[in-house]
Amino acid sequence: MKRAGQKVVAGTEAPGTSQTSKKQKTSLCGSGFGESDPCTSMDWGSLPHHVILRVFQFLTLVDRARASSVCRRWNEVFHIPDLWRRFEFELSQPATSYLKSTHPDLIQQIIKRHADHLQYVSFKVDSSTESAEAACDILSQLVNCSIKTLGLISTAKPSFMNVSKAHFASALTVVFVNSKSLSSIKIDDTPLDDPSLKVLVANNSDTLKLLKMSSCPHVSPAGILCVADQCHGLKELALNYYILSDELLLALSSEKHVDLEHLRIDVVSENPGQVQFHTIKKQSWDALVKHSPKVNIVMYFFLYEDEFDAFFREETPVTHLYFGRAVSKAMLGRIGMNCPRLIELVVCANGLQPLDDELIQIAERCKNLTAMGLGECEVTCRGFIEFVKMCGGRLTQLSIMEEVLIPDSDYSLDRLHLEVSKHLGRMWFPDMMPTW
Repeated sequence: MKRAGQKVVAGTEAPGTSQTSKKQKTSLCGSGFGESDPCTSMDWGSLPHHVILRVFQFLTLVDRARASSVCRRWNEVFHIPDLWRRFEFELSQPATSYLKSTHPDLIQQIIKRHADHLQYVSFKVDSSTESAEAACDILSQLVNCSIKTLGLISTAKPSFMNVSKAHFASALTVVFVNSKSLSSIKIDDTPLDDPSLKVLVANNSDTLKLLKMSSCPHVSPAGILCVADQCHGLKELALNYYILSDELLLALSSEKHVDLEHLRIDVVSENPGQVQFHTIKKQSWDALVKHSPKVNIVMYFFLYEDEFDAFFREETPVTHLYFGRAVSKAMLGRIGMNCPRLIELVVCANGLQPLDDELIQIAERCKNLTAMGLGECEVTCRGFIEFVKMCGGRLTQLSIMEEVLIPDSDYSLDRLHLEVSKHLGRMWFPDMMPTW
């Protein structure tokens, strides 16, 4: 391959080259289709940089590294910055994980030669503390980075939570200070704290558009309020309900702030029966929707039935609701009364009380509803058909377990799917198992 590379660099025929050798070279280049096999005779080292780069973009990292050893030219392409703008560090312990880990030599090569090329970076770690600490060590060395997107992902239990807060904050500070162009950050289940958020805001307030930081117990409402006050381009925010406040919603609704597109809220019970959830005022919700009329407000509930008292007592502009545990008939009744912007509703479980009246009320008042999922609940066939009839063809997603539907004197399960299909305008059958 070395000789081939030299011929390409020369680019002209040497004096005295015979016609015979010219014919042979023409044949080797494959100009006469069928005269030779281009896969065995082509000078691969002579391919243009942009062609080799395109080939490399389809290869896995391991195959790309192997291909880089073909010749000097391919090795040069291997280190072109375009190939190192997006990278996922996989860190795992062989004894405890099935994940393949990024080779330490490659990690050092990236830090040494490509830290300033990295723009879209994620760290996927297993459940071990050692892997999370290794991720922090790498972050600490990215002093010349210009990262735009950063994601920290624990594939099992949140291993980043086992790292000391000081070590984690120190590592993040390096990226927050040096990047100055962060637009998207996903740092769920981490020991992120308020001082780290202040560093983030001080260096990236003009660029930050997406921040996902659910299950970060060291962040206070004041910390996230600092982000909302100064990051006026923020379009998507994901956080725990305990951080949500009237002040935060009003900050996101100020004139200097762009329209928020997505607000995702996890409502999780850490200590069942010991947490009393606060209530957000209707005026604060109204201010947010007035400022950002198309905002999607998504709420994920993992509460016990006696913990819902603070929610949906007044009109709430939620658009997507997911209940991961049982929810009472009374709560579903409140949703029908006070969630007029509702687009999607998924109920994991309810109990053994039919939900006919609640579903019909939701169909009457939630005119934007297009998706419904019911798990371990009960609805009579008559009530369900009435619900579908009222919603009509706007129900683009309808996932109901067969066990949910109770046959009655008017409708059997066989007849039910025909009636529902008629009102939906497409063929529909109940699910044999949950799909949500």
